[in-house]
Amino acid sequence: MIERLLRWLEWPIQLFLWVALIAGFLMMLHVSADVSGRYFFGRPIEGTTEIVSAYYMVIVAYLPWAYLAKNDTHIRVDIFTRLMPHGFAYWLDIAVKIVVALYLYIFIYQTGSQAINQTRIFEVWQAGTTFIPVWPSRWLPPIAAGLMLIYLVLKILDDILKGPRAQPAPPLEEAA
Repeated sequence: MIERLLRWLEWPIQLFLWVALIAGFLMMLHVSADVSGRYFFGRPIEGTTEIVSAYYMVIVAYLPWAYLAKNDTHIRVDIFTRLMPHGFAYWLDIAVKIVVALYLYIFIYQTGSQAINQTRIFEVWQAGTTFIPVWPSRWLPPIAAGLMLIYLVLKILDDILKGPRAQPAPPLEEAA
């Protein structure tokens, strides 16, 4: 059942990744258009800095978190765990995942509280002569962290139920 839930989570994880990639591409286009407008026409796009920092950067920074957890591609210190006995490294990996899950829970609570407060006041940022509503972007960090937390909890349970697996052989360039 846990494997089925993990497979089901692949769709939102991939969706969040693609939204982040598209946001990164749109951010590049938006900033390029702003710079071009400023230097060639003397007319920058109003609100570019605010939109980039309130929306694009938040999407690019947070939405891929669950993808990183799913593929186990976050920052790791393999130099130490490779020297440890396999069973110890296995339990250390589970312990680290539990610590990350606890951190995510606190992160969700804090950013979720902030999102609720900013939604209540309909937070806006002034960009030149206009106001840009930024309260919707406050919901992205707790949502992205929530997806990662759900995935990590299921992965921890899956790892514990399956037990330690045989270590894969090191890649050829490391074996030489």
